[in-house]
Amino acid sequence: MVYYIKLYFITLVAFFAIDMLWLGWIARSFYRKYLGFIMAPSPNWTAAIIFYLLFILGILVFVVIPGLNEGSLRNTLVRAALYGLITSATYDLTHLATLKDWPVFLTVVDITWGIVLSTLVSYASYMGGRWLA
Repeated sequence: MVYYIKLYFITLVAFFAIDMLWLGWIARSFYRKYLGFIMAPSPNWTAAIIFYLLFILGILVFVVIPGLNEGSLRNTLVRAALYGLITSATYDLTHLATLKDWPVFLTVVDITWGIVLSTLVSYASYMGGRWLA
């Protein structure tokens, strides 16, 4: 159990480091440009934290732990990309389908980022899991 708690912490740190770089520096003006008309003045931190904690749990359960059990970085990264695609597409395609003026370009960029983020975080987590073992 201690192993999984440590692995969760490694994954959490990797996720925040990578996603905050994206959200804080690279994409801040991008999202404001495309979604400024519906953006809240400040994030709902409770919802954001719950999302992050669940997303990281999903990465571990569906991607990293199976990859570690198989001893396969390749399979881990394939599952990571697929997990990022499905989770991001669920969010963005639902918005595209249901919200007026939701930008298609934003959907493409956001899904791409979801794939990259999930893959990078899963790589770091996989390597951390091997180091812990």
